[in-house]
Amino acid sequence: MTEILNYLGMLFVFIGALFFLFGSIGLIRMPDLYNRMQASTKTTTLGVLSFLFGLGLMDLQWMIKLLVIALFIVLTAPVGASALARAAYKHGIKLWENSVVDKYRGGKKND
Repeated sequence: MTEILNYLGMLFVFIGALFFLFGSIGLIRMPDLYNRMQASTKTTTLGVLSFLFGLGLMDLQWMIKLLVIALFIVLTAPVGASALARAAYKHGIKLWENSVVDKYRGGKKND
């Protein structure tokens, strides 16, 4: 049973590492700050959750502590990214020229 949990834990750690890789690729490939923040925040959050769950499966004594850390990350990462994106928008950092909708400007088409 312990060996199965260890292999499952390694699988989840590997999936988390893949999410980190995809987030890094998103940082390089996305056209503007807002798309980069969205790509990095979502993939990093999913990567950390998978990583922590995998570590918890490998050592069950740490599972409760890791779930508390995961809850903290789920509650804070999106809020922090949203606050940073709003501050960047108010500071005047422009959207990508091919963006279709500007939600902060009232959902009007980006001209």
